[in-house]
Amino acid sequence: MQIQASNYTVFFGTDGYASLSQFVSEKKYSKIVLLVDENTAVHCLNYVMQWLAVDVLFEILEIESGEENKNLETCTAVWESLTELNIDRKALLINVGGGMVCDLGGFVAATYKRGIDFVNIPTSLLAMVDASVGTKTGVNLGGLKNMVGSFTAPQMVLIDTAFLETLPANQMRSGLAEMYKHGLIADASYWNQLKNLSELTTEDLMLLIYHSVSIKNEIVLQDPLEKNVRKLLNFGHTLGHVIETYSHAGKGLTPLLHGEAVAVGMILEAYISYKNNLLTKKMYTEIKETLNLMYENIVFTENDIEICCNLLIHDKKNENNNIQFTLLNGIGSGIINQTVDKALIYEAFNNYVTN
Repeated sequence: MQIQASNYTVFFGTDGYASLSQFVSEKKYSKIVLLVDENTAVHCLNYVMQWLAVDVLFEILEIESGEENKNLETCTAVWESLTELNIDRKALLINVGGGMVCDLGGFVAATYKRGIDFVNIPTSLLAMVDASVGTKTGVNLGGLKNMVGSFTAPQMVLIDTAFLETLPANQMRSGLAEMYKHGLIADASYWNQLKNLSELTTEDLMLLIYHSVSIKNEIVLQDPLEKNVRKLLNFGHTLGHVIETYSHAGKGLTPLLHGEAVAVGMILEAYISYKNNLLTKKMYTEIKETLNLMYENIVFTENDIEICCNLLIHDKKNENNNIQFTLLNGIGSGIINQTVDKALIYEAFNNYVTN
């Protein structure tokens, strides 16, 4: 199975490694650099290397995992390592890891010597369904999510569900949040399918991942630089990103994974959709109950809510100081560029806390 993105291919299953090996041989790269974190170094690196049948020298660079390390300091360390290894512009960077490794590695590749080729091998469910398509690379700045980055396409993406066998349950749930989002914004039948995951097999999971990537890819192909319809993918993320950012600031909330924060964001933004008469109460309740069954409820104090609302000023989608939301116009359909009154945002938080 494969999906054709804008100017690269997403391969599914182990067949992708043969395509990668052939591609590397044809391109005659001077060297291959594998970027991993301490987790993928242990669980994924040897597996990837045993599949690669290429006659090119390898270097391995390891960075620390975690959202708190997705920053320019880590980029600088990688850039310096590439320089010390005499990596030239004919080298290939292969990012083996979750969204953090793929996002940061892509940005490093896009900027090192004004750009070298890179390939993403996502190893988390979140990275497979989210970072695999879209050409976004980037890092956080001062704790603010993805404030520095670029639109730069990889040479290819390889999705292999074998990596998921070592993934902790909370990381699986984190990835599932993006899959729920894809159903809510674009495919009601897919949303209904995801509500019933009790008898899921590995083969089912591959097909679900394929469907999520297809949904995102179809949206991105229409709007590569997020000027219009691609904003649909931001559902749950306007508030999800500020909640995630605040949770990593060490000031109140326990640090949340991306998908855990987005799940809360989707509940809040579904409530806003309901109050704007875009969702029926039944639809909103269905979304809230489904997500609450999968994700732990977060306790927000009044101070937490105030800080989160103030952080919204930094959202990249803002225009002329207006906070732009993507909301739901029924289950399976999104609506972009919705300005939301601050009082309603507070009301959504308070409803989440009290119900």
